[in-house]
Amino acid sequence: MELTLIYTVIGFGLAAYSVIANDSVQTLGTFIASNQRFKWYWLATAGSAVLAFTLIYGWTINDGDITFGRLNKIPYQTIQWYHACAPLILVLLTRGGIPVSTTFLVLSAFASTVVLEKVLMKSVIGYGLAAMIAYMVWIGVSYFINEKFDKVQDKHRKPWVIAQWCTTGFLWYTWLSHDIANIAVFLPRELPVNLLIAIIVLLSVLLFYIFWDRGGRIQRVVYSKTGTRYTRSATIIDFVYAVILLYFKQYNDIPMSTTWVFVGLLCGRELAISTMNKDYKLRYVFPLIGKDFLKMIFGLTVSVGIVLSIHYVLIPNGF
Repeated sequence: MELTLIYTVIGFGLAAYSVIANDSVQTLGTFIASNQRFKWYWLATAGSAVLAFTLIYGWTINDGDITFGRLNKIPYQTIQWYHACAPLILVLLTRGGIPVSTTFLVLSAFASTVVLEKVLMKSVIGYGLAAMIAYMVWIGVSYFINEKFDKVQDKHRKPWVIAQWCTTGFLWYTWLSHDIANIAVFLPRELPVNLLIAIIVLLSVLLFYIFWDRGGRIQRVVYSKTGTRYTRSATIIDFVYAVILLYFKQYNDIPMSTTWVFVGLLCGRELAISTMNKDYKLRYVFPLIGKDFLKMIFGLTVSVGIVLSIHYVLIPNGF
């Protein structure tokens, strides 16, 4: 029992850090990049407020389950050492700036091969759908504005800032509804109120650290894309991403990789901008999107290796 508790604490702690550090770039990356004029602790306070609301709301409407039903197909398991190894691998990859899927790496240690196959299929569909929607949206946007060169008029700056803070809050809530499962998988499905408060405090502390560090190394993925430091561009990205995640949240309760959806969104956006901007050639785009895609495939390969090792090597031999 003592070893199980140790594995649970280690696994939960590593998963909490990796989810906030690795996946914050998807939802808060553009928010950080385009709000350099604000003090980091004000940004972190806003993010923590939305986080607390999301967890309390999910806990209230789902009888103590903060995952919004994302773990219905993955029952609670007694935590073993190999469960804690999955987020450890993710932390190491995160420190290297690799945008891998937290869902694949963490949940692969708990899910059956059948469930993992469904998670993968939903994530692949999410990547493709996000890329197509983003391409069409930014083709339309390009007819009205050039995100890189058209400056926002002074009288419109404040409305765009307000819109971005609102869309970021909406996105942060929607994203947490998906990815909080990657942390809660180490915990009982019905949480007592004291444990809920402890989780909110821990995640808020980690969130403040990420804002203080300006997103960490993984933030380079956002900075490398066109116009992500601009408030108007960040607002459009956040809103489109939030709507796509909300659709998949309502579609079914199978977990999915929000990382794949985010990278697919950026891929479609970059292709649309290069299509409409004669000075931004496709030969500049493909190295960017190809690099991100290869990193995702690398993370997927590691995840598949983990689940196969657990189900066909460790468990059959009684480890």
